[in-house]
Amino acid sequence: MSSTNPFPGESEDDINDREMPLLEHLAELRSRLLRIVLAVLIVFFPLFYVANDLYTFVSKPLRAALPEGSTMIATEVASPFLTPFKLAFVTAFFLAIPYVLHQIWSFVAPGLYRHEKRLAVPLLASSVVLFYAGMAFAYFAVFPVVFAFLIGVAPTDVAIMTDINAYLTFVLKMFFAFGFAFEIPVATLLLVWSGATTVSALRAKRAYVLVGCFVFAMLLTPPDVISQVLLAIPMWLLYEVGILFAKFVEREPEA
Repeated sequence: MSSTNPFPGESEDDINDREMPLLEHLAELRSRLLRIVLAVLIVFFPLFYVANDLYTFVSKPLRAALPEGSTMIATEVASPFLTPFKLAFVTAFFLAIPYVLHQIWSFVAPGLYRHEKRLAVPLLASSVVLFYAGMAFAYFAVFPVVFAFLIGVAPTDVAIMTDINAYLTFVLKMFFAFGFAFEIPVATLLLVWSGATTVSALRAKRAYVLVGCFVFAMLLTPPDVISQVLLAIPMWLLYEVGILFAKFVEREPEA
């Protein structure tokens, strides 16, 4: 007796890939999470050995803008140890992101159609590249300009001595902000590809998106115009890039 295929257009292999008991899903998820934690720890231990040098590199944009004779300080007893420790751990996670995304992809891939898999792989790769590009843009282009401006407008009689932990918190926030902001083309492609919106609708919302970019930049950057513009303008340009490529993945309207 022949059985009815509940997924028209799929092969039997595709259907079998989708059938997995809940306990097997949970076991698979636990295995993937353990691999992610292990990968981050493997990257962390060598970085912790050079954590002070790593902090010296990260703090270079601020130290280059400080007036002569000024230096960074540690206002808490454990800051000289905990701050480089935190930086090494976050850096380890940043460096392990390709492997982390690979594990996530390996977990969800069996539930995707073949055409979805073909699109997901380049999207994952471009997401990693864009996230790193956003961090690099923040470090090399934004930090020198912002720190020079903020220190330049300080009152004459104020001695500028930034706490090392406060500085690390600030730059990590900026790294995340620019890293995720550079994911806008990927988000745009996914919205169009999934059918949630269309290219023409995205074009019609350009003015609203531009305003939203400046609001987003205002919330995530220091209260100065320069850093807000340096985040908002690239976000808007990346939105336009996403629209440009979204034309190639837009689905034809059904009859």
